[in-house]
Amino acid sequence: MSTFTLGIEEEFQIIDPVTRQLKSHMSQLVDEGKVILQERIKQEMHQAVVETGTGICRNIHEAQEEVHFLRNKLIGLAAEKGLAVAAAGTHPFSDWVDQLITPHEHYDNLINEMRDVARGNLIFGLHVHVGINDRKDAMKIMNEVRYFLPHIHALSTNSPFWCGRNTGFKSYRSKVFDKFPRTGIPDRFSSIEEYDEYVAILMKTNCIDNPKKIWWDVRVHPHYPTIEYRICDIPMRAEETLCIAAICQALTAKLYKLRNEKPQYSSYRRLLVAENKWRAARDGTQARLIDFINETEKPYEKLVTELLDFIEDVVDELDCRKEVNYIHCILKNGTGADRQLRVFEEKNDLNTVVDYMIEETKFGL
Repeated sequence: MSTFTLGIEEEFQIIDPVTRQLKSHMSQLVDEGKVILQERIKQEMHQAVVETGTGICRNIHEAQEEVHFLRNKLIGLAAEKGLAVAAAGTHPFSDWVDQLITPHEHYDNLINEMRDVARGNLIFGLHVHVGINDRKDAMKIMNEVRYFLPHIHALSTNSPFWCGRNTGFKSYRSKVFDKFPRTGIPDRFSSIEEYDEYVAILMKTNCIDNPKKIWWDVRVHPHYPTIEYRICDIPMRAEETLCIAAICQALTAKLYKLRNEKPQYSSYRRLLVAENKWRAARDGTQARLIDFINETEKPYEKLVTELLDFIEDVVDELDCRKEVNYIHCILKNGTGADRQLRVFEEKNDLNTVVDYMIEETKFGL
C-alpha cells in the first residue's frame, strides 16, 4: 500500500535589493546553508538560482513545516549577505546573457550539449514528489493524471514578464522550457516495460547519459519511488505551494484508488492535453479549457470544481482539506502572475514588481 509521502523542491531567485537584478551569489549561500540544511539546499546551473528541497514528509503538515523552515532559513542567509529572495517563474527584467554559470562538470556538459538553449533557461519551478511504491502503478497513474496537469499549471502561473517585456503569457517560464528536448506533456505508455525500453534506446543512442534528462511535466522518477510533478512555476506564497502539493497528492491517491476499477479512468492523448496546457500557460485561471468528454470549452473554474469533486473522497483521508481548499483563495486573489500584472498596471514600474515578489515570498512565514 502506498502512503503518498510528499517531497517539495522550490527554485528561488537571489536578488540584489538595490538594483533589483538577479545576483550571481548562489555558491556562498549554498556553502553556508549546507552547514544548517545539509542536502536540503542545492546549487543550480545559474548562480542566481537556489533550490531548496524538503525531506520525505509523511503528510502535508510535515511538508508545511519544512517549506516554511526552508524559506525562512534561505531568506535569513540571503539577508546576512545583503541580498533578498524572490519566488517567481521568471525575473521581470534580468537578462539571461548577464548571468554567471556555476562551475561544475555536469553544467559544462549540459551547455556543451544544448548551447544557448541551456544558458537561456533562466527559470524557476516547483517540483512535487508523491510517494508511490510500485512502478507499474506509478506508470498507470502518470498516464491518467496527465489530463489534470493544465489545471494544476494554471494555478501556479507566476511568470508574465521576460527580459523587461510583458509577454502576454501568465507562464512564460513554460515557453522558455519548451526549448529543451524531452519536456512537456509525456506520451502514454502501455506499461512500465515500454517506458524502460524507451529510456534504454535513448541511453544506447547517446541521446541522454542518465534518465534524469527526461524533463517531462510529470514523470515516474528514475531513482526514487515517486511520481514527480514538474509542470508548475514556483508560486510566490508558501501556501500556494502547499495547496498545489496537496492537490498533486490527492490526485495520485485517488487514481491509485481507482487503479483496478472497470472501466478504468480515461487516459487522453498527449496532443489533446497539450492544447489545454497552452491555454493554461497563456491565460492561467482565466483560461477556457477543453472538456474532452463533452468536446466543449469550459471556464477554468468549472473544471476546477470537477477536479475538487473528483478528489473529494480522499482529501480527508490525507488530512489535506484545508490546503486543497486554499485553491479558492488563489481563484479569488489571482495567481502570482495576476498579482504581478496588477502591481505593474498600478505603478508602471518593474522594480516595484520585484519588491512585491520579495514581500510575497515571505508571506505567512
